[in-house]
Amino acid sequence: MRNPTLAQTFRVLGEQGKAGFYSGRIAREIINVTKDLGGVLTEEDLQHHMEMGSEMAEPISVQFYGQGLGDDGVELWEQPPNGQGLVALLALGIIQEMEKQGKVPVFQPQDFNSAPYLHAIIEALRLAFADGSWYITDPATAKIPVQELLSPEYLAQRATLFDPTKAIRHKDHGTPFSSPALQSSDTVYFAVSDSDGNAASFINSNYDGFGSGIVPKGCGFTLQNRGCNFSLDSFHPNKLEPRKRPYHTIIPGMTTNLSDGSLHSAFGVMGGFMQPQGHVQVLLGLVVGKLGLQEALDAPRVCIASRMMEEGVEDWTVSVEEGMSEETIAGLRQLGHQVEILRGWDRSMFGRGQIIRYSQDPVEGIPIWSGASDPRGDGAAYAAI
Repeated sequence: MRNPTLAQTFRVLGEQGKAGFYSGRIAREIINVTKDLGGVLTEEDLQHHMEMGSEMAEPISVQFYGQGLGDDGVELWEQPPNGQGLVALLALGIIQEMEKQGKVPVFQPQDFNSAPYLHAIIEALRLAFADGSWYITDPATAKIPVQELLSPEYLAQRATLFDPTKAIRHKDHGTPFSSPALQSSDTVYFAVSDSDGNAASFINSNYDGFGSGIVPKGCGFTLQNRGCNFSLDSFHPNKLEPRKRPYHTIIPGMTTNLSDGSLHSAFGVMGGFMQPQGHVQVLLGLVVGKLGLQEALDAPRVCIASRMMEEGVEDWTVSVEEGMSEETIAGLRQLGHQVEILRGWDRSMFGRGQIIRYSQDPVEGIPIWSGASDPRGDGAAYAAI
């Protein structure tokens, strides 16, 4: 797929930073298309999102006290992104963590430029460039997680990928936190885990449909439509007001064990107002129903009042997914519920989930990762080896 107008927008962002988006041609096109469709967006609204003037860049650094330096260590300072000094700091920090993990020794002078010595440097640089090539950009157009990337915890996570016995292939960039993902025409959820017991739970959406479906002329992207979740009741806490964030539907989920605070699972259920309902049903399927992961996602679901907030009307319908037992449906109706059974494509109302579970073998105590993906939507659970 080619989107030359979006490519041109990215060029403007790269050349002009935020000013290229919130003023100039792109800003005018956003305002024009919004007003043409009855909106009230103004130039002042966009200006509010933009910090004006020059910026004095603060240098970034890593303290290096490994390789026997101790108190004689040094602090390396570099130019921040969009320069690539971050790569040098990442590599140095990763090498330091390799040593802490016992993956490399304290090299001696005679080891300089030896194969083990260079192997450690090369592999650290590969890991650092994998991150640098993904995260380094104009900081005026995107938040770059410099502090998180240079944190000891993240550097240690990256160092675990180093193998002193061989070069590692397929090195992808890491994720120091739930980083922004690429926009899509529908809600996107993913859960990611690693061999150290870390996990990330992330969800992203441009909201209903393809967002607003409104494309500023020549810009190549759609505007989101999250504002439709404001209330028009002037007494409501969520009432429509300027410079205010509305009720937001997307919620990634994660559970930990009460006994020791360790990770239990990372999961999410895409689907508008179905999301909290999906969280409850999937989780209870696991801990009460004792279902396996795939069973918990496959199990028929119910959805209440999903149209009430979207359409501003009362709706006491309990939507029940095809596959629920007749006994259950009859019991719900006997209790006074207004039940409707949804089949086929209408089952999309019940959301689409993904889940990763962490546990330990009860005999050998080794960690076990398992995953599952909802058949109601496109997705997969797989191990990246």
